[in-house]
Amino acid sequence: MAEIIQRDGTWAFDGTTIRITPGLHRSVPLFRQSYGEIAVPLDAVSGVVFEPERRRGRLRLRLREGADPLLQATGGRLPDPADPYRLTVHLDRAGVAEYVAEEIHRALLLDRVPKEPTTSFLLPGPPVPVSVRSSDGTVSFDGSQVRIDWSDTSDRVKRATGPRILGLSDLVQVEWLPNTGYENGFLRFVTRETAYSKLPPEKDPHALDLWGSARRDLLTALVATAVTARLPHPSTRAGRPLARLPHQPTAALPPPADRHDVLLRRLRELGELHRDGVLTDEEFARTKAAVLRDF
Repeated sequence: MAEIIQRDGTWAFDGTTIRITPGLHRSVPLFRQSYGEIAVPLDAVSGVVFEPERRRGRLRLRLREGADPLLQATGGRLPDPADPYRLTVHLDRAGVAEYVAEEIHRALLLDRVPKEPTTSFLLPGPPVPVSVRSSDGTVSFDGSQVRIDWSDTSDRVKRATGPRILGLSDLVQVEWLPNTGYENGFLRFVTRETAYSKLPPEKDPHALDLWGSARRDLLTALVATAVTARLPHPSTRAGRPLARLPHQPTAALPPPADRHDVLLRRLRELGELHRDGVLTDEEFARTKAAVLRDF
């Protein structure tokens, strides 16, 4: 057993699995504490490195592409302190960190673990049900449905549509961008019908606009990961890629003929909201223009 215990967390390697447990100190980000312990099978690992610095060092675990739904959902955008595959190491424990890294590296060589992308997720992602309250509303996932309940501060277009419920079978992709405190983030659930819709997150009834506490909003990655883990693996998806964030998976898109029907349906919905007085003339014109432009 190779093990290192630090204030940031604990890594333990038994020859087949790296067990990563977050520390309980208040300096450990809320996201890592909420995500909990992660058991990483050796087959999911592509490499490990210890990076010594002047006052401390870092252990970094690199996973094979497509092995982890967390990395797939977040696209490598988790802030470094929230990254569970990164362990801050005090210099007086550098020797232990190097030993742990060497043991993992030796096992990778002995087991001849390939570095190529995987064709299925090798980690399960967070358990369900999972629910997170964000600045724009509360998003929940029970393993089969996503539900979004808007907050009082959500855009009134969203509040007028009421709670949004999406079946897992309706979804083709999850897009996530963290709230950095300087720029808003978002969590968007992409369906076949909305694949070409590029409404801004604050107006999109399939998206949460993340503009409040960056610490709390980061927890939406839990839902993004839980949903991603239960969608078809990216390697199985056919069709042209969605317009998406860098490093995000591809997904099947509706054929061109269906896009016309989707456009008409969205325009009818906007027209009804406008006639009911939910949308002002200015809001209707702006949202309609955005839909038409992206189609």
